[in-house]
Amino acid sequence: MSGHVALITGAASGIGLATARRLRAEVDGLVLVDRNAQALEALQDEFLDDDGQSSVMLAYELDVADAASWGVLEEQVAEIFGGIDRLVVNAGIAGGGRIVDTSFEDWRRVMDVNLDGAFLTLRSGLRLMRRGGKGGTAVVVASAAGVKAEPGVGAYAASKAAVIQLARVAAKECAAEKIRVNAIAPGGVETPIWRDAPFFQSLVASEGGERQAFDKMAAMATPLGRFADADEIAGQIAFLLSEASAPMTGAVLVSDGGYTL
Repeated sequence: MSGHVALITGAASGIGLATARRLRAEVDGLVLVDRNAQALEALQDEFLDDDGQSSVMLAYELDVADAASWGVLEEQVAEIFGGIDRLVVNAGIAGGGRIVDTSFEDWRRVMDVNLDGAFLTLRSGLRLMRRGGKGGTAVVVASAAGVKAEPGVGAYAASKAAVIQLARVAAKECAAEKIRVNAIAPGGVETPIWRDAPFFQSLVASEGGERQAFDKMAAMATPLGRFADADEIAGQIAFLLSEASAPMTGAVLVSDGGYTL
């Protein structure tokens, strides 16, 4: 991906962090977006200490659901890079609870980040690709929860189903401009997002650690008996961003160990 500029949201943890590390050596410009200022600063320090890498890096502490902030970011990125041609729409949060027990505030909290934030990210990213004038590729990080119905994840599942369709519509709208948009729908991935889930905390306590908890969940939920790690998903995102996936647009890559079978 030499000569390319990539923008990644949720870049300071989980899949976003793994993707940033993966793309760091492969692009000439990197725009990192996260609302966690401390984690973002640590990532900057990590990259600046790596003398073997040469890409120009910009970091923005930003709430992806804040439309005004995206307007400012667009102008700054356009001024520095001219545009982008790689986009990873990744920032997201978890949410649980049956529909009858979900407050509207909890519903909106999930939708603000996972759907509104994805829309704003994709909109700004596509505008920056147009300004760059050479097309590009975008990957929207969805979830197997947006494909398979399960109880207790109504808000989260609805947000991820919506971003899959958003990616498909964007792919059709932008194809004539040589912009490809695909989605990836991971199943279980070993990332810190699980630590906020009460059932995972209970599983860690009963099984004796996070490793054991992940293994227990994977054995129950996936035919392959394993979850992915963030680096594996980052590799698949890199594939979707690269010319190796040139014929693909509007696709949904399900990477779930067989969970949705």
